[in-house]
Amino acid sequence: MSSENDLNLPPLNPADLSFDNDQGSVARSGPVPVKTAEDLEQVFDVPVTVSAVLGSSKIAVGDLLQIVPGAVIELDRRVGEAIDIFVNERLVARGEVVVVEDRLGVTMTEIIKADRG
Repeated sequence: MSSENDLNLPPLNPADLSFDNDQGSVARSGPVPVKTAEDLEQVFDVPVTVSAVLGSSKIAVGDLLQIVPGAVIELDRRVGEAIDIFVNERLVARGEVVVVEDRLGVTMTEIIKADRG
């Protein structure tokens, strides 16, 4: 019953398969390769701009020109309120402002999945 077109495959071991009941598909079980930061080494030096919109404020141009490093500007958001987080001007997450010791920080609370159509 063998022919030239037959593939010489190893026998199927049912223990190597698992069935995903939701999708009706077959997936291989067993160890999944662990990804590490080293796997992304080729993109480490790709520049990205990350910005978190902490709020807004209305200020006169004359006052704006007098702002120096360390100046305090009152914004319309408070600690714990939702903020938008952008990477390269694309909304990627939402988060909130947190206080850690005596510094402000941002924590991500939701990742925004982009529609890639």
